[in-house]
Amino acid sequence: MYKFIVPTDGNQVQEVEDLFDDAGAVIKTKKSKTGKYCSVSIVLKVASSDKVISYYKKAEGIKGIISL
Repeated sequence: MYKFIVPTDGNQVQEVEDLFDDAGAVIKTKKSKTGKYCSVSIVLKVASSDKVISYYKKAEGIKGIISL
């Protein structure tokens, strides 16, 4: 499972979804009480630890993202 928090002022939620969309992941989002942030939870089976790390490295390029 991957968990990220992203600001909602741009298209960061869509960027995270696009990153995992082609892999057949199950993606759930939840907005914060104030609406400034969105939690994105992704459930995805990967073949190796290297693949896990590669997804985190790709996500680093998204503005304002926080990895949990």
